Amino acid sequence: MSVVLDIADAVAAELASAPAGTFNQAFTPQRRVLPQFELSELKDLQVSVVPRSVENSPAARGLTLKDVQVDIGVQKRLGKDLGAEIDPLLTLIEQIDAWLRQRPLQAAGNAPWLKSANDPLYASEHLAEDRVFTSVLTVTYRVMV
Repeated sequence: MSVVLDIADAVAAELASAPAGTFNQAFTPQRRVLPQFELSELKDLQVSVVPRSVENSPAARGLTLKDVQVDIGVQKRLGKDLGAEIDPLLTLIEQIDAWLRQRPLQAAGNAPWLKSANDPLYASEHLAEDRVFTSVLTVTYRVMV
């Protein structure tokens, strides 16, 4: 399997293995190729792990450093009180980030976390058009192959 897919699978597994209470909301992360949902499917919280990119650089003779980026999408259709519903979802993004920063990915040869980015915090156009909260956390891991 490809390194990028291995990392994405390992991120999903790491999130799924978190002890109860680690996150403020229960979810089942799934690695997806194309995280598109009908609005009715977003009444429940959806957490998607999607391979994003890989950057290669030389490490040593015959070895390559790979910085692998994976997107973690958090989506949910909201009701009328956007402020009260968005706050816990933003907290969830922070909790996911904190959880992943604390540990290397065991399922991917102990690949270390390198960095995270969450920009923008959420897609305002999704909120305005469909009342859907969408936030994407991009995490980067470094592996040597």
